[in-house]
Amino acid sequence: MKTSKPDRNTRIIDALKEKTKRIALTLEKFLGKPKQQLRSGDPLDVLIGTILSQNTNDRNSHRAYTNLRAAYPAWEDALRAPVKELADYIRTGGMAESKARWIQKLLGELKAARKTLSMEYLRTTPTEEIFAELTRYDGVGMKTTSCVCLFALGRDVFPVDTHVHRVCNRLGLVKTKTPDKTFEAMKPLVPKGKAYSLHTNLIRFGRRVCKAQNPQCGACPLFEECAWRDKKKYASAATVGGAKLDFMLMDAL
Repeated sequence: MKTSKPDRNTRIIDALKEKTKRIALTLEKFLGKPKQQLRSGDPLDVLIGTILSQNTNDRNSHRAYTNLRAAYPAWEDALRAPVKELADYIRTGGMAESKARWIQKLLGELKAARKTLSMEYLRTTPTEEIFAELTRYDGVGMKTTSCVCLFALGRDVFPVDTHVHRVCNRLGLVKTKTPDKTFEAMKPLVPKGKAYSLHTNLIRFGRRVCKAQNPQCGACPLFEECAWRDKKKYASAATVGGAKLDFMLMDAL
């Protein structure tokens, strides 16, 4: 009895899964294997912290969150505060007015639905339901929800930010126009149990090596895996005086 051969789409997905696995292992070799540690506190803390991280860097978002919690130790305080006052405390993170409105609306809707300002119930909520629920809030998209799942709940979910989106496209794992589309396309590709490691290492790699401007292609350990058409153009970026740099990613990062 003949067995049917996998169709073309299945073969492509299988090849991309193997490539993703090789990339994850290579990054762990050069950058180390990140140890996943769940952030303490209510998942609501991570959700609001991730909202504050949108369209800014880690330093500014951390300052914004620290200022917010110093001013409002309980989320009830933030809910009752004048929205302009709340915005002033988070201004360092950018988009202060929008984020202040999103946070207050989120808190108000959560209080109305759950009678308390806590998202501890998410710990026993199926991942699909978490996405359906959180993405209904203003200012909460796939990336923000993914971060709550990964960092607060320890779920094997792969968040996609601008760095991850850029690198996955350059490597040829996906051909997508937005981080949300990359998130969907990467779902079947990320090896089980590798979401945290691959996410963390791709961000580090994207910030220091596969940068948006002037990527260090000549020193890239993923050069042979890369499908980016401009990689040879930038391959000389890691060359000094005609000699290739002895580049150790772990030391550089």
